[in-house]
Amino acid sequence: MSASPCCPLCTRTDVSHFANANDVEYFTTPDTFSFYRCTGCDIVFIHPMLFDRLNEIYPSNYYSFHASEADSIALKIKNFLDDRAFRSITRQIPGNALSALDVGGGSGWLLDALKRADPRVTHTTVVDIDAGAEDAARAKGHEFHLTPVEGFKTDRQFDLILMLNLLEHVPDPAALLEKARGLLKPGGRIWIKTPNFDSLDARLFRNRSWGGFHTPRHFVLFTRESLIRHCQNAGFEVLQCKYTQGAPFWTVSAINELKMLGLGDVSASRPSLKNPLTPFLHLAFAAFDFARMPFSKTSQMNIHLTLPSK
Repeated sequence: MSASPCCPLCTRTDVSHFANANDVEYFTTPDTFSFYRCTGCDIVFIHPMLFDRLNEIYPSNYYSFHASEADSIALKIKNFLDDRAFRSITRQIPGNALSALDVGGGSGWLLDALKRADPRVTHTTVVDIDAGAEDAARAKGHEFHLTPVEGFKTDRQFDLILMLNLLEHVPDPAALLEKARGLLKPGGRIWIKTPNFDSLDARLFRNRSWGGFHTPRHFVLFTRESLIRHCQNAGFEVLQCKYTQGAPFWTVSAINELKMLGLGDVSASRPSLKNPLTPFLHLAFAAFDFARMPFSKTSQMNIHLTLPSK
């Protein structure tokens, strides 16, 4: 590992310090991590990247490992919005039988929602590093591959590839986008959701372990402009890129503030997601973000990609 920070996209070392942050959600390490900004790529990245300690920084109670078990009003609203988004994106894909790949899809709960939204989706595949999700995914009819996506091998191409809350977790987003391009059918779609560090909450909590840093699990963060540019550089046509609510990041930041004031109990065994205030804060911050979305930048983005017409 390099002793000095180096941009993971362009490899330049003349980067500027952006923020310091700690793991204020799962407390997997007491270390303080530095985030740096590459002005050439307009990204923020963590240093060091603990890609060789994934089993340590993704504990057994990590939220995405149990996403299908959660039950809250906020989750029901999110599922409703996801269903609408699925119907919107699959309407653009022709064919009577569609195939879908969810990278980092865990037990396949998003693919379940996709199949409900569009019955044409008949073949579904999950690629994930969580061995505990395999049985649940296979029981629901999903093909499952226990591997990082960079090592995923198949002769199949997919009509729809989901990479929701994934791009920021990999040390080399450019390599991931290149891999995804090879897996996408002509006329297919890719849906990516990823944080935006050019947002109100990112500025407010920048030096106070902003929730969007998700330290030390988020490796690379983009702005809307840099995300579009890097997707285009990877050979994709950008169909749309829109802001969406960033309630989870607001909530983690707020709960951390309460903890520092001695008003909250957050620990490795009781992460911020389990705080009794979390569902109420999620709803409040989601409403706040939806209200200001038409005229303001929020801390999450959805981008839809396809392959350029020949």
